[in-house]
Amino acid sequence: MSIQTRKALADIDLFADLPKEVLDDLNQQGTTLTTSPGHQVISQGADDLGLRIVLEGSAEVTVNGQARPALGPGDYFGEISMIDGAPRSATVVAGPDGLKTFAVSSLAFAPMLDRADVGRALLKALCARIRALEAAGQG
Repeated sequence: MSIQTRKALADIDLFADLPKEVLDDLNQQGTTLTTSPGHQVISQGADDLGLRIVLEGSAEVTVNGQARPALGPGDYFGEISMIDGAPRSATVVAGPDGLKTFAVSSLAFAPMLDRADVGRALLKALCARIRALEAAGQG
């Protein structure tokens, strides 16, 4: 079990209130992946599911062909598809230095969604995200 990946999981706002044992389970079930510079990590509309946390490097993000802010260490993507099972909502391409991510599959995460404490924690985090978007005039 990597301390770096365990900390990366705990630092995500979405997972901030998850019980320690859930984070430990996710850490044990996840894997570290490396993507070469300029290579596609995920494609908008794809059915592959899972969360990725950026450990090293950077990534460019586009949604419907429009650039979004780049991702760097500590950022994450794929959480929406991991939770709702719908296709990817963005395309992510590894930046000029490549990309190292920690990946958690939807199969590893799905059983945890049935736990009441996990569901409450995720709802709380998603509500905070909605409030932040509303406050910024985007909701």
